[in-house]
Amino acid sequence: MATEVRPHVHRPLDEEVTAVGGHYRFTREALLGWEGREVLYLCGYAVFDTTCCGAGGCGYAWVPGYVLGWKAETDPDGFPVSRVEPVRDPDAQAGIQDLIRKREGVSQVNFA
Repeated sequence: MATEVRPHVHRPLDEEVTAVGGHYRFTREALLGWEGREVLYLCGYAVFDTTCCGAGGCGYAWVPGYVLGWKAETDPDGFPVSRVEPVRDPDAQAGIQDLIRKREGVSQVNFA
C-alpha cells in the first residue's frame, strides 16, 4: 500500500478564525513520539457564541498526521509546509488520542 502524503501549512498560532456559530483558534503546535515516529498535532479551542441555540466551547486537538518532512518547503505566501501522512490505523488513533488528552487536557482529539 502506498503512503498517503499530504501538505500541512504551518499557519501562525493565536489567530482567531471566524466560523459558523462562533470562532476558533490554535494556540499550540507540538510533536508526539509514537512507535518510533513523530506525530504532529495542534491544540486550540472553539467558542460557540453566535448560534441560535446557546453558547459554549471546548478545547481540542487536531492531528494532521505522522511527519514525513518537517517544514520541507514554503507555500506561495511564505508559510512553512510539512509533509505528513494521516493516521489511519484505529489502534494508533486510540493510543495517540489517549496520550494527547492526558498531555493537553483537551476534550476532543480529531484526525485529518
